Amino acid sequence: MANRLAQTPSPYLLQHADNPVDWWPWSPEAFEEARKRDVPVLLSVGYASCHWCHVMAHESFEDESVAAYLNERFVAVKVDREERPDVDAVYMEAVQAATGHGGWPMTVFLTPDAEPFYFGTYFPPEPRHGSPSFQQVLEGVSAAWTDRREEVAEVAGRIVADLAGRSLAHGGDGVPGEAEIAQALLGLTREYDEQHGGFGGAPKFPPAMVVEFLLRHYARTGSEGALQMAADTCSAMARGGIYDQLGGGFARYSVDREWVVPHFEKMLYDNALLCRVYAHLWRTTGSAEARRIALETADFMVRELRTAEGGFASALDADSEDRQGKHVEGAFYVWTPAQLREVLGEEDGAFAAAYFGVTEEGTFEEGASVLQLSGEARPVDAGRVADVRARLLAAREERPRPGRDDKVVAAWNGLAIAALAETGAYFDRPDLVERATEAADLLVRVHLGEVARLTRTSKDGRAGTNAGVLEDYGDVAEGFLALAAVTGEGAWLEFAGFLLDVVLEQFTGEGGQLYDTAHEAEKLIRRPQDPTDSATPAGWTAAAGALLSYAAYTGSEAHRTAAEGALGVVKALAPRAPRFIGWGLAVAEALLDGPREVAVAGPVGGELHRTALLGRAPGAVVAAGEGPGAGAEFPLLVDRPLVGGEPTAYVCRHFVCDAPTTDAGELAGKLGG
Repeated sequence: MANRLAQTPSPYLLQHADNPVDWWPWSPEAFEEARKRDVPVLLSVGYASCHWCHVMAHESFEDESVAAYLNERFVAVKVDREERPDVDAVYMEAVQAATGHGGWPMTVFLTPDAEPFYFGTYFPPEPRHGSPSFQQVLEGVSAAWTDRREEVAEVAGRIVADLAGRSLAHGGDGVPGEAEIAQALLGLTREYDEQHGGFGGAPKFPPAMVVEFLLRHYARTGSEGALQMAADTCSAMARGGIYDQLGGGFARYSVDREWVVPHFEKMLYDNALLCRVYAHLWRTTGSAEARRIALETADFMVRELRTAEGGFASALDADSEDRQGKHVEGAFYVWTPAQLREVLGEEDGAFAAAYFGVTEEGTFEEGASVLQLSGEARPVDAGRVADVRARLLAAREERPRPGRDDKVVAAWNGLAIAALAETGAYFDRPDLVERATEAADLLVRVHLGEVARLTRTSKDGRAGTNAGVLEDYGDVAEGFLALAAVTGEGAWLEFAGFLLDVVLEQFTGEGGQLYDTAHEAEKLIRRPQDPTDSATPAGWTAAAGALLSYAAYTGSEAHRTAAEGALGVVKALAPRAPRFIGWGLAVAEALLDGPREVAVAGPVGGELHRTALLGRAPGAVVAAGEGPGAGAEFPLLVDRPLVGGEPTAYVCRHFVCDAPTTDAGELAGKLGG
């Protein structure tokens, strides 16, 4: 018998719709039920492509006896963290404060007032490695609730009070300057892995936002050390197993520090951020490898994540069926030497094994290997490599595919729009710009609604019920601004303005600090507010970046002031935690550089427009258009005539303008190109 989750659009919740557990979605009714029955709430948080979420579901939530006990003594609530990042953030903060670590599945026990009192992540079906079984946890919590209620209430009250005391002011006096940037760079240098690229040890996550900062810092200051860290990290990831050497695109993270064995799920946000970073690395260095990775990653997103409605799906699972029909991690992606020979024959099989590092021992489980490129720069026959890749990819297409989480998340689609628009513009791929425009159209049509309020998710072209959070507003505005720069269509600038006005009205506190949820959002035990990057830019700094760009486009003092107010937190955190505020540092680089405002009176897609888009100046904004209507589309184009009848570029910053130029080489020089 299906439970209440059968009515939800979330692919993750639907995975649990046939559990014997009597699940509720997050709702006032669930807590009312707990109050009525005088039982605690089990809150279980996960997401559709989470490997250990599937494992715990299979071991515990599909078990009839566990479900019977759970249904009798608890109200069970299931949350998709990607649909409700606010709920996830509040309770994850509590889990981390109590246990020192967090992750998914997240398992939290709450009072009927939604106050947490006991925490964990994955619990096994029987005791192991010092961890109690899930059944033991349920019995222990139930006993505490029945026999030691006062103690439970005291713990819950203490945790809620502790969380309430964590509200951040704007985080610093004024905006980050050269001193904070220098300290951040020093901190990154200390944590940099010189041998393998990236930062810190295992597990190693792709540091897209930090690389963006390093590229901008190099563009502004000429720091070779910053460029070296960015370029070497990107090259190491591109050659490692974290990158899909056949189909393009990146896995979530590497379990080792050498980038060899990934956690195989592929997320839209990682691929959008990395596609853009590799495109920017090519813009900076002309690297052929960076160009290839940017284009292959863009093509992967379009081929494997694009939905029928023109948006982009959230993720591909890590797991799929192996040859024995078992659901295992990485089955779709790994190879043995025998499997290579089976597809390619003896000679090409041996060549592919050597080229992709596939050994008899294997680099993954059960003698299988993750494809990677060896570090040796030996000459190879490019035609043979292309042929082998094509044949292996065709053979892989016959394997059972990993599941796809089809929901469209506004923020992550914003990141994809920015990446595809810029990659398409740089590499003369108008089809990619079209895909970006179609995704932007879907966000306006389905997610924006009548009142210029963003909905967080949609599925099959239908909007979900959850309100957008700050990262949705910041990242979608960022995507729209990138699309405006590339297409010369001022409507995207206007839509970005709608979203950023909501940021000013609904997400901004006194003193410039930002909150992850709107003033009018559902009240939780604490209002979430996190200025640090996780797998995506923090909503706080994503909004700051979009506000800064919008101010440069329009001259709006209110948006510039809001951006500067929000950047106080970067001043405070950059010297202490540079790895976790990379996007804030990237925005700070744009602020220190101006950012520059580039107005091209001339054809969209013409030489001057292309030169402007390829400029490296951090966060520069570009407006292009010709004719009397251009100024109506972009305020930057008002009173910007052609010089001598030729297309003309105007570059300004800090309220000072250079002489206009009709020469592309001169324009490139003004923009660090």
